[in-house]
Amino acid sequence: MSRIPTPASVAAAPEAAQPLLNAVQKQLGVVPNLFRLVANSPAALEGYLGLNGALAKGSLDARTRERIALAVAQVNGCSYCLSAHSYIGKNMAKLDDAEIAANIAGGSTDPRADAAVRFAVKVVEQRGHVSDTDLAAVRMAGYSDAQLVEIVVHVALNTLTNYVNNVGGTEIDFPVVQARVA
Repeated sequence: MSRIPTPASVAAAPEAAQPLLNAVQKQLGVVPNLFRLVANSPAALEGYLGLNGALAKGSLDARTRERIALAVAQVNGCSYCLSAHSYIGKNMAKLDDAEIAANIAGGSTDPRADAAVRFAVKVVEQRGHVSDTDLAAVRMAGYSDAQLVEIVVHVALNTLTNYVNNVGGTEIDFPVVQARVA
């Protein structure tokens, strides 16, 4: 059960959030609980959607973005995001089960993507205080400085949703994947 009230419908959300939730409904076909919970603050929902939309126009492909989301969700212990991104990764980004498992474990079966995922995990674990060696490894895999920045911002965006879900106790509305607790 959610620890922060989640509007039961778009109509039950604050009026300023309703057009944003309608846009989510149009894009995804549903309004996942995360969006309805964040809609308690229309400003927070607008900020989240704006950053998410801007990053979708970046230079990291959807598969890499999902890989990062899975790894970050595991590090942050967010079962909601693990569940959501496992579903999205499989059904939209077309990641196979072995790749999803590798992402949750903090890596990838693809050598180039592995560097990005491992770097993202380092950013979370080190709170951004990565080493020169960490930067060199992701650059050696062919990532540009713009892509390095995008990886860091994806970590921040996913950490934001991980924390909202962990604090709020968002009810999982995807096939459930439980985060491993260290």
